[in-house]
Amino acid sequence: MDNNTRKLITIAIDGFSSSGKSTMAKKLAKTIGYAYIDTGAMYRAVTLYCLRNHLFNGDALDVEALEKALPEIHISFAVNADGKTETYLNGENVETEIRQMHVSSKVSIVAAVGSVRRALVRQQQAFGKDKGIVMDGRDIGTVVFPDAEMKVYVDASPETRAQRRYDELKAKGDNITYEEVLANVMERDRIDSTREESPLCKAADAVVLDNSHMTIEEQDKWLLDLYNQRSKQ
Repeated sequence: MDNNTRKLITIAIDGFSSSGKSTMAKKLAKTIGYAYIDTGAMYRAVTLYCLRNHLFNGDALDVEALEKALPEIHISFAVNADGKTETYLNGENVETEIRQMHVSSKVSIVAAVGSVRRALVRQQQAFGKDKGIVMDGRDIGTVVFPDAEMKVYVDASPETRAQRRYDELKAKGDNITYEEVLANVMERDRIDSTREESPLCKAADAVVLDNSHMTIEEQDKWLLDLYNQRSKQ
């Protein structure tokens, strides 16, 4: 059965930071011909805006100033010549900068702001109104698309996730230690799980994928098999 004879569904992939959910979501979307939205990139873009506009004083965020600025923050996505989806902030390609540690260290603070989440959730729901979409984040299966036909909750130990993130950053030339990355991962876990607005939690009907000891190929096959089950007419 090819994709032309399958019903279009919504695929929600949630999980902790650096669990590999964005990589797997991109690959699945490309394989099955669906649109892909990286909601984490949206929160990272807002965080970059805050940093550039000096809305942080240490870890203290000027929430009132951010709320006033929200109408001026426009986030979009475009596919480059290599087929990679890149993030744009007010028309500027910020894909590389939003992945850097100075953004990673603040993004959970911004993502905990209720007005920010509500504004971005509205955008995310608009992206997926016609189905045929793969979206990953922290609250996709619980808040953004609670009726998604396929929900996956990705998990792995903090140490495993920190090692993956550390390897990724070192490959990009960042001067960072594993200990710093692990501390960042654990702090983001704490904030994401305990925030008042849309905390990270597993949807009751989500399927858990613990990829701590899986290869990329095994992970991709697992997801494709689940999609094949859920998209049958």
